[in-house]
Amino acid sequence: MPQKALADICRHLLLEHYAPAAVLVNDALEAVFAFGPTGDFLPHPQGKPPSDVSAALPVGLRAAFRAAVKTCIASQAQVTVPRAGGAGFDLALYSVAQGAKPLVLVCFLGAVGRVAGRSPTGAMLPAGDALSKDFAAETAALQALNADLVAVNSQLQDRVEQHRATATDLQNILHSTEVATLCLDADLRIRFFTPAARAVFRMIPSDVGRPLADLAAVAPDDELASDARAVLTTQTASERETAGLNGVWFLRRIQPYRGEGAQAEGVVITYIDITERRNITAALITAKGNAERATKAKSRFLAAASHDLRQPLQSMALLHKLLARPKRSAEGVRLAKLLDQTLNSMTAMLESMLDVNRIETGIVRPEMRPIPIAPLMQRLAEEYAPHCGLKGLRLHSVPCKAWVQTDPQLLEQILRNLLSNALKYTPRGGILMGCRRRGPLLTIIVCDSGIGITEAERTTIFDPYRQGEGALSFGEHGLGLGLSIVQRLAKLLDHPITLRSTPGKGSAFMLTLPVVEPVADAPPAGRAPRPPAVAEVQRGTILVVEDEEPLRDLLAEVLRSEGHTVVSKADSQEALDWASGDVAPPDLLLTDFDLHDGANGLALASDLQDVMGGTVPTIILTGDITTATLTEIKASPFHQVMKPVLPEVLLALASELMRKARKAKKRKPGDQDPSAICIYVIDDDPMIRQTMRRLFQAEGWSVVLHPSAESFLAEARPEGLGCLLVDNILPGISGVELITQLRAEQDVFPAVILTGHGDASMAVAALKAGAFDLIEKPASAADLLTTLRLAIKQLDQDLPQTETRKAARKRFSKLTAREKQVLAHVLAGAPNKIIAADLGLNQRTVEGHRASVMRKTGVRSLPALVRLAFAADLDGVDAVAVA
Repeated sequence: MPQKALADICRHLLLEHYAPAAVLVNDALEAVFAFGPTGDFLPHPQGKPPSDVSAALPVGLRAAFRAAVKTCIASQAQVTVPRAGGAGFDLALYSVAQGAKPLVLVCFLGAVGRVAGRSPTGAMLPAGDALSKDFAAETAALQALNADLVAVNSQLQDRVEQHRATATDLQNILHSTEVATLCLDADLRIRFFTPAARAVFRMIPSDVGRPLADLAAVAPDDELASDARAVLTTQTASERETAGLNGVWFLRRIQPYRGEGAQAEGVVITYIDITERRNITAALITAKGNAERATKAKSRFLAAASHDLRQPLQSMALLHKLLARPKRSAEGVRLAKLLDQTLNSMTAMLESMLDVNRIETGIVRPEMRPIPIAPLMQRLAEEYAPHCGLKGLRLHSVPCKAWVQTDPQLLEQILRNLLSNALKYTPRGGILMGCRRRGPLLTIIVCDSGIGITEAERTTIFDPYRQGEGALSFGEHGLGLGLSIVQRLAKLLDHPITLRSTPGKGSAFMLTLPVVEPVADAPPAGRAPRPPAVAEVQRGTILVVEDEEPLRDLLAEVLRSEGHTVVSKADSQEALDWASGDVAPPDLLLTDFDLHDGANGLALASDLQDVMGGTVPTIILTGDITTATLTEIKASPFHQVMKPVLPEVLLALASELMRKARKAKKRKPGDQDPSAICIYVIDDDPMIRQTMRRLFQAEGWSVVLHPSAESFLAEARPEGLGCLLVDNILPGISGVELITQLRAEQDVFPAVILTGHGDASMAVAALKAGAFDLIEKPASAADLLTTLRLAIKQLDQDLPQTETRKAARKRFSKLTAREKQVLAHVLAGAPNKIIAADLGLNQRTVEGHRASVMRKTGVRSLPALVRLAFAADLDGVDAVAVA
């Protein structure tokens, strides 16, 4: 064998059995070449050679290894690292000068580096050495496990770094919002807070982990803990405004802190500074209040001015009526005409003020319906033609067959204002009123050849109290409200209005309305036609109540001049004192609304009817244009007349009201003679007895009064048609006991119980005793008269009850089983508390069932419910199931 071959064999055996494992690394500690079994010293996952040698070494060797590499490269000398940190080998480092980059040869010295199962000479270990085999196997397994843990640990480190970066980003975001934020766990302990939270709580970083109750709040917030617990329980966010220091306000919002499974693991509390928003809101509220007060002040001023001006105007109108008597001189006729013009001008101004106030306060409500436009335009043209003729103007109206959807009253008011405006500011030429249809829309045009409107005025001409530049020089007087009223009504009706005008040549106002199909039998448009003249003027006794003596005297003189008998009173108390005497009821009440004794005309009219025992036709004169007054009078059954009213209108209305009242009192054919009906009133209150006497005598009935049941029984029993009206609570025998005694004596005279204690037990007792009906105090005159008429009618004829019983049972059939149980106890007179105890229910539940019974049966009181039960002929509540 050649010498070279023997040398290679020797070198190979030495490298295989005695050369240490080694790895060549660069200055970045990356392995660039491995020699021998390096896996015994550098464990790593299969298929992934270690890129960083230091990361694969035992922890105890890593720092020393890094330092040794640097020293070896710097000194170009051998460096030895002894075993440490549990490592079973040493490291020998040799500097390798190859290429541009420095390299280091790392040799692993020690028993761990030997090949498993071989002796230092390369011979196989004895088979009986089991301990060595087990130790080698466990060592290999541990090394593999350690390699896996190293890899996992590296990944975890990466994730930790990512989470740390994310947490840092979130913290920066929270801090940058400057929103005070507080995170609490399920036990309301602090988990996290932002620096802005120090504006709400006195906090330091060490407060994390402390309970919320330990924090010292800058401003008290007693509901914070309870609100936080409520959010934890309901998992629903809550908001509340809380006060801080120095006028600072926060919107405190509490939201659930949701973890895995969307369960609330705590709460997040944020405080948002809303001080500026609250200040703005407070400023807006203050501004709104000031505006409302200004509006109310303006309305009060207009109302006061209107009232104060209408009083003398009304006096002037009455004087004008008295002056307009026959046999006047030519000068008197001229002066009367001038006075008439002045009155009309001043009245128009006041009416404009009234219209604006009514529109602003919302009293005017449009009632839209289809109307033909032609009759309205024709009537207005006929009305304004004479006025145009007096000024030498031509008025031309172009007929139109279209129908429109509008409120005819308000549309007429718009067109009147436009025609009046055109008439006022047109010195020569004429006025044209016509229509132009374009598809589903109709435009009504009112144009004139007047002074026109400049370009600068077009934006302000519709403002209230605004007149054009030429208005004053034109010599016309007014308040400048006409076009303002037109625009407001147009907006109310949703009828757009536009304007075209040329100064010195005229103006054209255009109102656009929707076109609709014609409707058969539609009511006429515009103002309601005046009633035909009464063949015979009605005269009678008129009670005049006016606190201003001059106006009261003028009213009395005008009324007397027409043949009326006048009773004049200065206030409501004088009028009621007069009516309480032995006098006949007046045929008409004419009263001012504002009376100086603190009362008003509405209260007087109501009180007068109670005192007189019947309805008295009433006219209420008023100059008050406030919303409350107009609404109150409109809701009453009385007739309102605004001052100033022309005497002819007032006289005609008075005659018409008296005619209607007298016609209503006439007996219908077949009715009983009222004088043959007698009402027996039994009441221990003398005032009630006298009031009832007046009420029933006004109906033409005879009335007999008794202070007690004993007094009635002592007198002869009544015969013929009549009725008994008896109070239940009397000094001796009660009303129910009296009716019971009369029924026992076979007395079929109908009786009505009047009581101030209408509970169910009393109502049941009264109806079982035989009372026709039960009326609770206080009762209106209309209710009393209606009930007594029905009682008398029942006595006069046997009315069939089958249909009534069937209808009543049908109303009871709607009740549930529980409601029937409650009804049975109610009809027995049991209060709610007893019903609840008997049925095992809550008292609120019983009240709900009672309300449901009342609603389903359609009754409004307990006596009415009892009457309905008797009408249904129910012996027990079980019968209500019978239809």
